[in-house]
Amino acid sequence: MSLRIAVIGLGAWGSTLAELFADRGHQVQSWSRRQGGAPEQVLDGADLALIATSLAGVRELIPALTPHWPAQLPLISCSKGLDLEQQCTPSQLWRRSLPEAPILVLSGPNLAAELAQGLPAASVLAGNDQAQAERLQHALSSERLRLYTNSDPVGIEVAGALKNVMAIAAGVCDGLELGANAKASLLCRGLAEMGLVMEGLGGCVASLYGLAGLGDLLATANSSLSRNYRFGLALAEGCSRAQALERVGATVEGASTADAVLGLAAVHHWHLPICEQVGALMAGAITPAAAVRRLMERDLRPESLLLR
Repeated sequence: MSLRIAVIGLGAWGSTLAELFADRGHQVQSWSRRQGGAPEQVLDGADLALIATSLAGVRELIPALTPHWPAQLPLISCSKGLDLEQQCTPSQLWRRSLPEAPILVLSGPNLAAELAQGLPAASVLAGNDQAQAERLQHALSSERLRLYTNSDPVGIEVAGALKNVMAIAAGVCDGLELGANAKASLLCRGLAEMGLVMEGLGGCVASLYGLAGLGDLLATANSSLSRNYRFGLALAEGCSRAQALERVGATVEGASTADAVLGLAAVHHWHLPICEQVGALMAGAITPAAAVRRLMERDLRPESLLLR
């Protein structure tokens, strides 16, 4: 089955998806800010639309696309992050403006550079309509990208957003050469923080242990291809937030996600020690070594409480 797919946003991930789906035999029409023109034009005649912009780009696109959105055109959200002002995920932002549109989420351990090299990957396609998710799963999967369905789009999005914050912390850990033991402990606690936010925003904690949770965390927290990981490495060297961003030279979703989740934590009274130290480090309020020391000096407790 050949689909006409509109891909909006041609960063590393959007460009990779456009190439993958074109190779799969689908008709792909795309738009990016660099290309110019009206984004709504690529929606004409489309069977499916993928939004692969940053969260900031989503905020800009919603008022531009909503009046022109064709009835019942499925939207797959590929954006990662949390909106502090609206206290929601990207797909929830779209849902508020397009209440009748079928909305799904695509997330997982997908380092775009590896896929662009022809290496295989798997991802999660999450939506509330299982039959529709399965149809798209079969239409979009290929030898290079295998898709699995999930019925927890909010949980999948929260996991995809928060793992970027944990990848920053992992980069700091490796940059300080603290070793595999310390990093394993950090990521274990990171999963607990991800689960707390996931449950608080209405997701299912079980999604934490799938491809979009643990799978994506392992890829992002261990690869130099990850912008968030490289950002953490730069912070460990003593770079300021601005200097680290300049060194990475591309959008670092985890930085803005850390800001948003700490704002949400203040509202909901969530205890997120790793996110707190990442935030303090980006603000220049603490040194990398002191941030790690604060995490290691937390109260001794039973292991069962570590995951709460």
